[in-house]
Amino acid sequence: MVGKQGRQWWSMGKGLVLGTLLTSCMILLYCLSAPQVHFNLPEVPVPYSCAHRHAQAHTTPFTNGIQHAAGQTGLCTPKVDVMFMKTHKTASSTLLNILFRFGEKHRLKFAFPDSRNDFFYPSLFQRSQVKDYRPGMCFNIICNHMRFNAPEVAKVLPTDTAYITILRDPAELFESSFHYFGRLVPMTWKIPGEDKMGEFLRDPRHYFDPDGFNSFYLKNLLFFDFGQDNTLELGDSRVEEGIRAIAGCFQLVMLVEHFEESLILLMDALCWEMDDLLFFKLNARKGSTVSKLTPELRAKALEWNAVDWRLYQHFNATFWRKVEAYGHQRMADNVAELQRRNAEMAAVCIEGGHAVDADNIQETVMQPWQPIGEKSIMGYNLKKNVDKAHLKLCRKMLTPELQYLTELGVNLWITKLWGHVRDIINW
Repeated sequence: MVGKQGRQWWSMGKGLVLGTLLTSCMILLYCLSAPQVHFNLPEVPVPYSCAHRHAQAHTTPFTNGIQHAAGQTGLCTPKVDVMFMKTHKTASSTLLNILFRFGEKHRLKFAFPDSRNDFFYPSLFQRSQVKDYRPGMCFNIICNHMRFNAPEVAKVLPTDTAYITILRDPAELFESSFHYFGRLVPMTWKIPGEDKMGEFLRDPRHYFDPDGFNSFYLKNLLFFDFGQDNTLELGDSRVEEGIRAIAGCFQLVMLVEHFEESLILLMDALCWEMDDLLFFKLNARKGSTVSKLTPELRAKALEWNAVDWRLYQHFNATFWRKVEAYGHQRMADNVAELQRRNAEMAAVCIEGGHAVDADNIQETVMQPWQPIGEKSIMGYNLKKNVDKAHLKLCRKMLTPELQYLTELGVNLWITKLWGHVRDIINW
C-alpha cells in the first residue's frame, strides 16, 4: 500500500513539475516569438507576376501520358505563383513537400517565416512576419501555417497568384486535433477518465472556454484557420459571409478524403505535370492511436463543429462540380496513373515499402515531429542502395517538414527550442 501511495505521490509530483516547466516555457516562447510590429510600411505594389520570364514564358505540352479532354490543345503555361493555405490536420504536410520540391525544381522564391515553422500562429498573418520582407518584393510561394488574413497576404504575393487550400471532414479533423493538440489545451487537463475526447463530446460546453489558452484547436478549427470567428453559432449571418469570403479568395479547395483527385484538379488548375504530384503520405498516425468515432460521437463532433461542417459541405459541393467538369473517366484514368507512379516510387525509395513507427526510424533526420506525451506519428526509412538516378528525389520525398525547411534555409530556433522542451516533458 505504501509503495502504491509513493508511486501516486511521485506521479503527482512529476506532473506538477512538468506542468510548471511547460507553462513557464510556453510563456517564454510566446514572449520570444511575438512578432515585431512594423508601423507605416510603405505601400509598394507587388508585380502582376513573379514568374521567371526567361524560364517560364513558354507553353508546355501535356506529357507523361496524361489523359486530357477531347478537343483540348494540350498546351498551357505552368503556374509558379502559389498561395497554399495550410490548414491543420489535413494532410497539408504532404502537400507542403510537393510544393517544396516544385519550388526547388523551378528555382522559386518562398515567403518563409523567421525563427519558427509558422507565421506566428494563431495571430492573424502580417506581411512583416515574412523573413527578409521588403515592400514590393517578388515571392512565388507562401505555404507555411498561418491564420489567414487576405489583405496582408495580397501585399506579399503577385496579382496572378493561384490560391489553394484543403479541407477535411470536421468530425475526423476534431478527433485528430484533440489527439495531437489536446495536451496543449489546459481546459482538457480537468477532463476525467481515460477517454477524454468522448467525455468532452458528451458535454462540450461544460469544459470549453472560448477564451481559454489554445481553445481554438477544439472548436471549428478550419474556420479559425481562415481568419474567421470559430465561436459563431451556425445561424449567425457572419458564417455565410465568411464562407463567401473564402470562396472568393481560393481558386481550388481540395478534400483530404479525395486527396488524389484533388491533386489531379491541382495539376489541371496550375498546368503542372504528373511528376510534380508524386508523394508519400507524411505525418500519418499509427493506427492504434486513432480513435474510431462511433456514429453517436461522430454526430456530436459534427454538432460541436457545426460551422466547420457547413464550410465543408459548401466546398464538397464545389469540389464535385469541378470533378464533373473535368470528366469522371478522365479523372479515374489520371488517378490510376498517379497511384501507379507512387507505387513505383515507394518500391524504389522506401525500405519495406511502407511507413514505420517512430522508434523504428533509423535516421534522425527522418524523424517527424511528435505530439507531447507519445510517439504516434510514423515515418520512413530510405531504402539502402537506391540508384543515383532516384536517390535525391527519394530523400526529398521522405524528408519531414521541419527538416526540409531547414534545408531550404529557414532558421527554426524557436521551434527547435520547443522541441527540446517537448523531449524533456516526454521523459
